[in-house]
Amino acid sequence: MTWAMVFFGAAVLVAFTPGANNLLGLHHGMTQGVWKGLAGLLGRLAAFTVLIAAVAAGLGQLLAASELALTVIKWAGVTYLVWIGGRLLWSTFRAERTALVQMSRNAESLPAPRIARKEFVVAITNPKAILIFTAFVPQFIDAAHGSFPTQIAILGAIYLLAEFVAGATYVGVGALVRSLRLSRRATRNVDRGTGVVLLGMAGTLAASNS
Repeated sequence: MTWAMVFFGAAVLVAFTPGANNLLGLHHGMTQGVWKGLAGLLGRLAAFTVLIAAVAAGLGQLLAASELALTVIKWAGVTYLVWIGGRLLWSTFRAERTALVQMSRNAESLPAPRIARKEFVVAITNPKAILIFTAFVPQFIDAAHGSFPTQIAILGAIYLLAEFVAGATYVGVGALVRSLRLSRRATRNVDRGTGVVLLGMAGTLAASNS
């Protein structure tokens, strides 16, 4: 039990670290509302579940040892972040922005499956997310607690709980800001800032050596 609690505490700290998915969760909470923001969080958790299953099956070591695989995943993540950030930023300059703002304020601009798919792709193509399950989680493996696949499954489930707590918090904060009924100009600035930060994350990821 102590083993699991120690890992949960560490996992919460990692999960709360600002990143692309948490930023998207905050943004979706602000523009789409709580329920659609949580739908996006489910997409993220689905991606992490796939990564956990891959590590438990032994694919994690293969990915960690394959520079080509990590490079492909890295640039897929960069491309997708650029696409999301660029599209969001461009939308703030379009003539139809007034209509889009009104739609987002009514939480009707994006269907929940689309939001979930967006967070799924961002999570599954994020090299840092892969490193969480190939480098961070294995540090807590202890022979006294069973086989490697079993412990990965247990620790993975605990991490998913930590990620849910963190993700729901970001969505909740976004929804709280939404309840303040920002002006159209403020909403546009939030979208613009989100787009810029996502593009910055893409640039940072592109410049990294991982």
